[in-house]
Amino acid sequence: MIGEEAMINYENFLKVGEKAGPKCKQFFTAKVFAKLLHTDSYGRISIMQFFNYVMRKVWLHQTRIGLSLYDVAGQGYLRESDLENYILELIPTLPQLDGLEKSFYSFYVCTAVRKFFFFLDPLRTGKIKIQDILACSFLDDLLELRDEELSKESQETNWFSAPSALRVYGQYLNLDKDHNGMLSKEELSRYGTATMTNVFLDRVFQECLTYDGEMDYKTYLDFVLALENRKEPAALQYIFKLLDIENKGYLNVFSLNYFFRAIQELMKIHGQDPVSFQDVKDEIFDMVKPKDPLKISLQDLINSNQGDTVTTILIDLNGFWTYENREALVANDNENSADLDDT
Repeated sequence: MIGEEAMINYENFLKVGEKAGPKCKQFFTAKVFAKLLHTDSYGRISIMQFFNYVMRKVWLHQTRIGLSLYDVAGQGYLRESDLENYILELIPTLPQLDGLEKSFYSFYVCTAVRKFFFFLDPLRTGKIKIQDILACSFLDDLLELRDEELSKESQETNWFSAPSALRVYGQYLNLDKDHNGMLSKEELSRYGTATMTNVFLDRVFQECLTYDGEMDYKTYLDFVLALENRKEPAALQYIFKLLDIENKGYLNVFSLNYFFRAIQELMKIHGQDPVSFQDVKDEIFDMVKPKDPLKISLQDLINSNQGDTVTTILIDLNGFWTYENREALVANDNENSADLDDT
């Protein structure tokens, strides 16, 4: 034992392997042992880490088989309808979803499937590799709902939980003022803090799939996933396409000015002193440090790790205001913390 941790050396590891029988033979190899060997000076591995490794492998194998049953074409891919069927049939096995009304199942499945396709099908081919589904963490999040004791915090941060799915769908219903099941540009403008610019919303409706100029729930889910995950490459790709008004594959001073002008106009409307575009442009280029000093590519934005800040500055007055006043807000937070410490 090392503290609470039970350890085993290679010799005994092999003995256990012999006793475990032929079914477990594939796990009791030198390769697996070496993979789990970290810093123990006696050359031992943690039994619990080995157990977790085996469980994960078995789970992946079972899940691969489970997903493959829905691969109608047998090509190693799942289409949207295949994944919808998989998740629909999974719902009864997830205790955390017991409270969901049957009438909500179709909206739940749509909400869950959208996350897989938004992040794993960036070229919008309509299918994703089973391999990619297994490699990402989304299935872990989904199957976490098997845990009957899942904490409230975990549920709130898990896109696939019942509270999360109901929150997203509830927001959609609240925005849909005329109750026609679709969102107009005017209805979507009240999303979040209702401070996104008209120019940006125009681009959303120009580029995204709409029906008679209105957005359905599936298109709305893509929009929400992009705005809620602005640090992720797939989300930045979505927003970049909207900002790239000339469809050139990069953002230049003209496109930055085009979007920032709308922020300046909103500042005037709200009685705030407008900020100079020149200053903001310089700050954006300093943050991103693009390869070409006059153009910002999507890759530049991703590499900079500042993509979420840059996009927020250009599309949302509230986001820009928070960025502009970040130092004052940090100082204020520190003062509040100090006050709490004093009490």
